Amino acid sequence: MRKSLIPFLIVLFVACSSNNEEKDFTEANETEILEYINANNLNAQKSATGLYYVIDEVGSGDNPNASSNVTVAYRGYFTNGNVFDESGAEGISFNLNQVIAGWTEGITYFKEGGSGVLLIPSRLAYGNAGRSGIPGGAVLVFDIELLAIN
Repeated sequence: MRKSLIPFLIVLFVACSSNNEEKDFTEANETEILEYINANNLNAQKSATGLYYVIDEVGSGDNPNASSNVTVAYRGYFTNGNVFDESGAEGISFNLNQVIAGWTEGITYFKEGGSGVLLIPSRLAYGNAGRSGIPGGAVLVFDIELLAIN
């Protein structure tokens, strides 16, 4: 009995300890984003944090800051095109310090009335944990229109 229990305990220990380690998706996310940019012929810019953004329409208003309350119309999807969330044309209002880091940073690159795309690596979104409908390590793509700075 002891001989069969020891290998089981070793396997259990290794399995439990590997679940506690955080997988680093940085390189895989970067590759996925660059492939998406190339496949869709996007003219994207990369920020110091690794966020990519595309300005399609500059807009004519002000830029929000990281603590602004804004109204944004958006569609969120994965690089394979599967949509996980969208606001509708009327948009939703929120404070930029209450959303994922990729939005807090990314929305500030747009002027009021502007539109474009955010390509957000997992470390600036939901990380390894994910959330309902979004797996851990996922790159998120958002088509956004900054409707208003409230």
